[in-house]
Amino acid sequence: MLRILCRAGGAAFKNNQRTVPRLWVSPVPQRWASRLPMNTAVLFVPQQEAWVVQRMGRFHRILEPGLNFLIPILDQIRYVQSLKEIVIDIPEQSAVSLDNVTLQIDGVLFLRILDPFKASYGVEDPEYAVTQLAQTTMRSELGKLTMDKVFRERESLNSNIVHSINQASDEWGIRCLRYEIKDIQIPPRVKESMQMQVEAERKKRATVLESEGAREAAINVAEGCKQAQILASEGQKAEQINKASGEAQAVIAKAEAKSKAIRLLSEALAEENGSAAASLSVAEQYVSAFSNLAKKSNTVLLPSNTGDVSGMVTQAMTIYSTLATPKPNVESIKAETEEPSEQPPVQSSAQ
Repeated sequence: MLRILCRAGGAAFKNNQRTVPRLWVSPVPQRWASRLPMNTAVLFVPQQEAWVVQRMGRFHRILEPGLNFLIPILDQIRYVQSLKEIVIDIPEQSAVSLDNVTLQIDGVLFLRILDPFKASYGVEDPEYAVTQLAQTTMRSELGKLTMDKVFRERESLNSNIVHSINQASDEWGIRCLRYEIKDIQIPPRVKESMQMQVEAERKKRATVLESEGAREAAINVAEGCKQAQILASEGQKAEQINKASGEAQAVIAKAEAKSKAIRLLSEALAEENGSAAASLSVAEQYVSAFSNLAKKSNTVLLPSNTGDVSGMVTQAMTIYSTLATPKPNVESIKAETEEPSEQPPVQSSAQ
C-alpha cells in the first residue's frame, strides 16, 4: 500500500512540475501552449498574448498584457492565444486546372487572431481548420482557370483565396491577411510541350519580324529608286534647259557677231579703196578653195581657165556689183507704166 501511495505521489509531483508556470520569464510563443500557466493569484501576461480564463469551467474573462489577479482554485487559465501575425506553411497538394492539367502547388498563409474568444471556443483547432480551408479554396480556384492563366493571374488567384478564407474564418475570430503561392510544379510532358510552344512562338515572332524587315527594306529600296529616277529626270531636264539656253545664246551671239561683221564690212567697202580690198579677199578665198579641191574626193570638176585668177576675181566683183546695185521699187515701176495711159491720144495729121 505504501508503495502504491509513493508512486501516486511521485506522478502527482511530476505533473505539478510540468504545469509550473514561468512567471518571470516570457513563455514560449505558441497559440496553444502544451504547458498552460498555473494560477498563482498574481500573474504577468506578456505583450501580444491573450490568456483565456475559465471560472469553475465557464468562460470568465481574457487577461490583458501586464499585471493580473486571479482567484486560486476557482479560476483556471484554459487557452493562451498569440495576437502576433502567424505564418502557416500550406503543404503541397495536387489540383486540376480547367483544361484538365494536374498541378502540384504549395503556399504560405499569413493570418492573425482578432477575437481570442472565438478562436478558443469557435473551432477546435484553428490552425488545422484554416489550413484545410486554404487547401480546398486553392483547389476550387484553380479549377476555374486554365494552366496558362494560372501563371499570368497569380496575383488575382491569391486575392481570391484570401477573400474566400476570410468569409469562413470570421466565425473563428481569425483574419487572413494574405496568401502567397510558393511553387507550381507541372508534369514533365506538359512542361516539354510548353517549351515547344514557347520555341514555336519565338520562331513565329522571328519569322514575322524578318518578313516585316524584308518588306520595309523593299519599300525603302523602291522609294530610293523612285527618288533617284525623279532626281535624274529633273537633272536631265535642267541639263536640256541649260543646253538649249546655251545654244540659243550661242546662236544669238553668232548672229550678232555676223551682223556686226557685215556692218563693218559694208562700212569698209564704202570707204576709199574698198573695192580693191574686196578683190584681194575674193582672190584669197579663191586660192584657198582651189587648194582644197582634191582633198575630200577623187572626182574634181575644174573650170577651163583655172589659171586665170584675175578673170575669176573680175567675175566675182561683177557679181558683187550687180548685187550691190539697188533695184527699183515695184510701186515706182507700176507708176511709170501707168502714166502714159493717162495722156490723151494724139490726133493724126491726116485729118
